[in-house]
Amino acid sequence: MKVSIIIPFYNCPYIDQAINSALRQTYKNIEVIVVDDGSTQYVEKIQPFKNRIKYIRKANGGTATALNTGLRHATGKYFAWLSSDDMFLESKVAKQLSYMQSVGARLSYTAFKTIDRHNKVVNEIHSRKMSKNVFQKLLLKACPVNGCTVMAETDLLKQAGWFDERLKYTQDYEMWCRLTQHTHMHYLDEVLVLYRVHSDMGSAKNGGGMVKESQYIQNKYRNFFKMSRKKDL
Repeated sequence: MKVSIIIPFYNCPYIDQAINSALRQTYKNIEVIVVDDGSTQYVEKIQPFKNRIKYIRKANGGTATALNTGLRHATGKYFAWLSSDDMFLESKVAKQLSYMQSVGARLSYTAFKTIDRHNKVVNEIHSRKMSKNVFQKLLLKACPVNGCTVMAETDLLKQAGWFDERLKYTQDYEMWCRLTQHTHMHYLDEVLVLYRVHSDMGSAKNGGGMVKESQYIQNKYRNFFKMSRKKDL
């Protein structure tokens, strides 16, 4: 089964490392889709890979628009998102897909390591297996999921609706909340992603906007999750 790895790209100096990590997957039935969101810098770093990827350039519109563009061009049964400053371990797709098939999951996420500008490991972040209700309660406090650790059936995202393009910083958080109304998000307790922490990353530069959007998401889904729990009783 094909897996579509979508990489939104906007002026990121680490894009070549991200693409290389996607192409080096041990699972070979993949397509790598790089969506250039109107970049004016570092575009030349993509050139050596163009014969091995799908490259799509569009006007700048934000991460959600880039992800949605990638999804519209995706032909894989599964979707994986890789930020342009992060990296997948070589076994990421193989291990996560095998896990999902073994438990019948349509949606999952994993543990990850944080790295610095020089690829030095800084920390290791683990979550835990949770019931749907416990997971939804946690979502109402904060987002416990690193977006680049997620793998999902492509049809599931299309069924739930596209990433919300009105959200500039938390489109992933909102999507995970939405998807839990359709299925359970399973957790694989294995490090499969290297998440880069640096001063130019979006979460470091847009803290105020992230807080405001997070509060909107929590208020939006509080009643939805209550209704979902009542239906399960």
